[in-house]
Amino acid sequence: GGTGSGMGTLLISKVREEYPDRIMETFSVIPSPKVSDTVVEPYNAVLSFHQLVENADECFLLDNEALYDICFRTLKLTTPTYGDLNHLVSAAMSGVTTCLRFPGQLNCDLRKIAVNLIPFPRLHFFMTGFAPLTSRGSQQ
Repeated sequence: GGTGSGMGTLLISKVREEYPDRIMETFSVIPSPKVSDTVVEPYNAVLSFHQLVENADECFLLDNEALYDICFRTLKLTTPTYGDLNHLVSAAMSGVTTCLRFPGQLNCDLRKIAVNLIPFPRLHFFMTGFAPLTSRGSQQ
C-alpha cells in the first residue's frame, strides 16, 4: 500500500475483477511499533485484511518485528535498515516462487499449493520460513 492510501487493496480488487479465474498470491508485511515510522500503520494493516480475505487466494505474512530481530540477533547487524529488511523479504519471496520459475520434478503451480495448504477458502494466510539466513553484504 504505502501510507494507507488504499492503493494496494484497490489494485487487488481490480485485478480480481479482471481475472476472476486466476490465483492471486500476496506477500504482506505486518507492521510493528519497533520498526514503525508511521502511527497509523497498524490501522492500515487491519483495514486491508478484509480485502485480502475476500480477493486474494494465498497470503504470505511477514512480521516486520521478526525481520528486524533476525537482522539484529541472527545476522548481527547493529542498525538494520529497510534495505536489510527488504533483503530478507526478497529472499522469502524468491524461495516461495522458486517452483514457478525453475523446472523440477517436485514443482507445482499456485493452484496445487492452494489445494494442498488451504483447508477452508477463507483460511489462506501462510507464514514462511527459510534457511540459511544471510545479510546483503555477505553474499558473493
